[in-house]
Amino acid sequence: MDACTHPGKFYIRRSGAELHTGVKLLTGNSYKSPEESPPSEHKLRMPRGQSNWSDDAGNSNSIPRQSTPHQNPGPSSRSNPPNNESPSCNGFRLGVYGWRKRCLYSLVLGLMVMVILNLALTLWLLKVMEFSSEGIGSLRVVPGGVELRGQAAVLDALVASSVRSRRGRNLILESWSNFTASARAHDGRLLARFTLAEDKLDCISKGFHITDPSGNTLFSADEDQVVVGAKVLRVTGVGGAVFQGSVQTPVVRAESGHGLKLESSTRDLEVRAPQRIVIESWAGEITASCLRDMMLQSVAGAVRIDAKSVFLKGLRTASPRQSHTGSEQHSRSHQSSHEITVYQLCACANGKLFLARPEGVCQADDRSVCS
Repeated sequence: MDACTHPGKFYIRRSGAELHTGVKLLTGNSYKSPEESPPSEHKLRMPRGQSNWSDDAGNSNSIPRQSTPHQNPGPSSRSNPPNNESPSCNGFRLGVYGWRKRCLYSLVLGLMVMVILNLALTLWLLKVMEFSSEGIGSLRVVPGGVELRGQAAVLDALVASSVRSRRGRNLILESWSNFTASARAHDGRLLARFTLAEDKLDCISKGFHITDPSGNTLFSADEDQVVVGAKVLRVTGVGGAVFQGSVQTPVVRAESGHGLKLESSTRDLEVRAPQRIVIESWAGEITASCLRDMMLQSVAGAVRIDAKSVFLKGLRTASPRQSHTGSEQHSRSHQSSHEITVYQLCACANGKLFLARPEGVCQADDRSVCS
């Protein structure tokens, strides 16, 4: 004979004869007294060899039974709902009991606390960041982009197609160390970069152009040339302007009240023009000085000196021949001492100019004069 329990029912099976007992247990807080308990169902199956059933439903002493563990009826409702608990066999209950049940409740409680904390932190962040349907705080989402009302600190790189201020407001870009603006191609190549550092301004580009509002070029620089489109290029430094190559300009003029000086410290200074070269000084003088020779050369024309007075200082004077007597020379020198000394301007075969005495011929005995 074996015993097996199911929720609400108790079965006893015996070899050779079967005794079927169905018991409905009333469990729960509604259990009050044995009188109020629902009637039990007794199903007895007559063993082999017995002719009839016993009329006494409660007399079951004649039926041999196998002792089963005592089961305390648990609380249940009067409506006897369908019990979904797992069945137990041989007196072992299948379910979560003891420390497993406490661990499960602790886990559920911990999850509830975490969910509540996450919800509270989310609400706090929404309040602090001022999230709304329009944007975040002073950052508003507008058609075509975002609009910022106030100041913004960019901690990392800022990638945008355009940055502009509102109408009637200024746009200020400020950086503590340096400010860098870069332009890249679709494949990531660097096309241009503008860097404003503490003590310098760097620009990496194939060309640099500055124009006025009308579109006229004020300054342009590239690999081939530098163009200054302003009316006047003024250099106010003490050292002037230093050019390593050639300079092409229609006019070189000094500022009013200052002198103009063209100087080459260690090399030649050449001034060339296809038509004319004009050097003018309206209120001062023009001085040309050199250490060695100064040449004025005209290939197909002439060298003209047009002035009221032409001074040639430092010319050598040729000594006259010793053909006159001493009395004549003494008388002439005595007369010339009372008059202004006038010399003859003579030229050598090589073009060198020299002076000669007025009373003599225009020649010199000293060969070093024309050398």
